[in-house]
Amino acid sequence: MGLSDSQKKIASNIAWALGGKIVNMASALFIGILVARYLGPNNYGIMNYVISYVSIFSIIASFGLDDIEIRELSKHNENRNIILGSCFFIRIVFATIAYIGIIVSLLFYQTDRLTFSMILVYGLTLFSGTGNIFRNYFTSIVQNRYIVKSEIMRTALGGLIKILLLWLKAPLEYFIYSQILDSIIVGSGYCLSYKSICGTVKNWSIDKKLILFIIKESYPLVISGAAVIIYQRIDQVMIGNMLNKTEVGYFATAAKFVDLIVFLPTVLVQTVTPVLIRTKENNPEAYEAQKRRFVSITTWTAIIMSLTVSQLAYWLIMYTYGKEYAPAIPILHIMAFKAVGMALSSSGGQIIIMEGIQKWVFIRNILGCFICILLNYILIPLYGSIGSAIVTLITVLFTGCLANIFIPCYHGIMKTQLYALFMGWKELGYFQKILLKTKA
Repeated sequence: MGLSDSQKKIASNIAWALGGKIVNMASALFIGILVARYLGPNNYGIMNYVISYVSIFSIIASFGLDDIEIRELSKHNENRNIILGSCFFIRIVFATIAYIGIIVSLLFYQTDRLTFSMILVYGLTLFSGTGNIFRNYFTSIVQNRYIVKSEIMRTALGGLIKILLLWLKAPLEYFIYSQILDSIIVGSGYCLSYKSICGTVKNWSIDKKLILFIIKESYPLVISGAAVIIYQRIDQVMIGNMLNKTEVGYFATAAKFVDLIVFLPTVLVQTVTPVLIRTKENNPEAYEAQKRRFVSITTWTAIIMSLTVSQLAYWLIMYTYGKEYAPAIPILHIMAFKAVGMALSSSGGQIIIMEGIQKWVFIRNILGCFICILLNYILIPLYGSIGSAIVTLITVLFTGCLANIFIPCYHGIMKTQLYALFMGWKELGYFQKILLKTKA
């Protein structure tokens, strides 16, 4: 028995997404290691401190639109020009507000001149990041190949630029400038791909009623997203302020490997979501079964990869970043399991949006944000960066799953997540069957 059309589409897009991610992340890791070894832990820590600082404001710029855009475009693709035009307008307005927020915060926050200027410069990525609207369109129509091609172009050009900077022995500032260029390159690639299949953006239009509707739908996600960004990025800012920038470099090094194992669950979530949305509309009974399978496969993929990376932490750090970054090894032992919490959070979060109950999601993320900040204040002075790694693991597991106990309408999602954690390994056989049929 062959695959259904939806299964073929899922398998094809997973293959595209995985292939692209493997190429991009392998290339980015290789270049990142060269840059980290060249800069050293202190300068590498400053660069990651700058990125984390700006990331805290990025949620204002994106305004929680990504998932809402994917949902609306999946349901109403015939109205894409109005949806895209309205969302792009919202993104530009809020990117401007976010950048003003960065300027105001720096006026009150004491930091050195280099860090101050680099934060202002890197903050420009809030505007180039509006190109993600094209990425969300391709996700909504389950066409990851356009995303992959743009991201491979970014990786190739960005990698060449960084190698040139290494050859020229450029100072830290130029590597931060190259990060901005990366954002511009990938956004341009998305735009060119969109133009090739859909036509010019001149066809976009703005609908005031739709803008208000989208803002209303996104608002709970902004509050939630702000809490998420804070508890995912505040650790590096707090380490930099309470310890030093070198410790940020060690923590960021471990985080790079965590990013490698988070990508597969993320790809599964992004790829399957549009299909689940359509299944929910057409066949509610099938949706319930697929929902459980979706969370189980995503969670156990993360568990397997987390265990592998944690066990290989010593060799991963020593044979890539080198002895200078050895203090990152115990951090990675712990941080590797962040992927499990992220898998639970992203899969559960998509179900929340699909079922239209996102207005309560901010509760769990705000609770997680408070837990993160409080525990970091307690554990960083006691255990340094390792303490922050422990806090990261506690926070993502709490917000991704356990906090759902405080929200009655999320109890069903929590049951699905707990099933996924303890019994979800049974569903991996289904995923394996799809891959074997695809190869056949």
